[in-house]
Amino acid sequence: MYIYNITINIDESVHEEWLTWIKNHIPDVLATGRFLSAKLTQVLVEEEMGGATYSIQYTAKTREDLDDYYKYDADKLRTDGLKKFGDKMLAFRTELQIVNEFFPTVASN
Repeated sequence: MYIYNITINIDESVHEEWLTWIKNHIPDVLATGRFLSAKLTQVLVEEEMGGATYSIQYTAKTREDLDDYYKYDADKLRTDGLKKFGDKMLAFRTELQIVNEFFPTVASN
C-alpha cells in the first residue's frame, strides 16, 4: 500500500474558504478510483510563515494506481486549487510506502 501525502499551508485570509473547498475536493480525488481512502489532518506545529497547515493522506492499493493518478488525473485536480487560491496556498507532496502496520493487541483474561 502507498500513501500519497499533500502538505498544504494556506493563508489565513482564505483559510475558511479553502477548508470548505478541500472538503468538497477530496471526494473528487477519491472518485478517480485510484485511492481507497483519504484523511484530512491539521498540522499542529505553528509555522514561521503563518497560516494554517494541513496534510491530506490518500491511500492507494498499488504503485500502479498511484502512477495512473499522476498520468490521468493529477494535473486537472491540482489546477483546480491553483486557479482558486494561487499564491495563498503552498503545497508539497510526498509518497510513502507502507512497510508494516501495527495494531494494539487485546489482552485476554
